[in-house]
Amino acid sequence: MTTAAVFGCTGAVGSQILATLLTSDTFSTVKTISRRLPHNQSPKLQAIEEGDTSKWASSISTLDPKPSIIFNAVGTTRATAGGLQNQWKIDHDLCIENAKAAKEAGVKTYVFISAAGTRGLLSSYVPYSKMKIGVEDAIMELDFEHAIILRPGLILGREKAKAPILEALVGNLNRLSQCAQDWIARSP
Repeated sequence: MTTAAVFGCTGAVGSQILATLLTSDTFSTVKTISRRLPHNQSPKLQAIEEGDTSKWASSISTLDPKPSIIFNAVGTTRATAGGLQNQWKIDHDLCIENAKAAKEAGVKTYVFISAAGTRGLLSSYVPYSKMKIGVEDAIMELDFEHAIILRPGLILGREKAKAPILEALVGNLNRLSQCAQDWIARSP
């Protein structure tokens, strides 16, 4: 049995990853480091609540047993962060710090949850895409045994929509074509 760790376990994507890991027979222990404790309950779960995200990277080397795989689903919105500069600190800098610390700690597999369209036609002009590209490139340069970059689409069905008009529009695409909706967005 192996150990997994999840960063961003309380968000829309990270909470789904955590729920899946906790029901999987593949992992005997699932560790989380987050600003808030996850809502999930399981004997496998070892959750660390740390409000100071600058301490997260150094915490990786203290995890025992050491995780063989880390899932990084850390992310925020510009509005929640209080501007682009603060969002960059979370979505870019924190993610790279965690990846570097994971590599130094001997983690073999690193899974980064990026975003759909990150490497699209206009990505060099979009600050959000630049953030995600920077993290993706840094992870690949770290040369993990296995580096996995996932780029999910818009997430539908959250308790509180972050972009209600856009989500309503995309949510109704299935009336036109389920394929179109699946290409743009995912429901949990």
